[in-house]
Amino acid sequence: MTDKFHTELKDLKKGVSEMARFAFSMLQDSQEAFIKQDADLATRVIDRKDRLREMTVVLEETCYQLIALNQPVAKDMRTIVCSLKVIAASERIGRYGKSTAKIVKEISGRPHIANMMSIPLMSEYVLAMIDDAITAYETENKKILDGFSARDDAIDTLRHSIFRESITYMMENPKTITQATYYIIIARYLERCADHACKIAENVQYMETGERVEIK
Repeated sequence: MTDKFHTELKDLKKGVSEMARFAFSMLQDSQEAFIKQDADLATRVIDRKDRLREMTVVLEETCYQLIALNQPVAKDMRTIVCSLKVIAASERIGRYGKSTAKIVKEISGRPHIANMMSIPLMSEYVLAMIDDAITAYETENKKILDGFSARDDAIDTLRHSIFRESITYMMENPKTITQATYYIIIARYLERCADHACKIAENVQYMETGERVEIK
């Protein structure tokens, strides 16, 4: 492969990393907006959706062009494939941030139930997983991903706990139904974001080793 191709591949990875961090910030800010009931911050998260989409389209097109014009093989091809997967996962993470921000605007001003149950803790765990997955992609250091399966299991446990607690509050006080339902939805969004972090981790493993590993 030519030096030009490897320069373009390096630039691609930089762009994908920037997009992943952008999507991460959308989710992170949406969680802060939820915890603080900050409708203005939620609005700013929603306003970023167009930029997220633009980045997705440009980076996907770059990947396709690199494949078509250079016919890469081995590690280079795996890097492009991994980058496409990171782009897709990042877009979903950003969109979950946008969806959470929309919920914040709906429930802003209402007192939180039971100190938001375990959502702040779940958010902290999920954001850490996403951050580690992106870092592993950036640095090509798969050691960062050790223990990802157990961390994903912990996220699943928290979601089930939030679901059960929300149902209990609904049964005890029907006035909490709307808010508790939104808590369930936000917990589900966080769980799905953790799943996308796992997908990024799986593809980093593939990029580095050529072996496909499923993180359950």
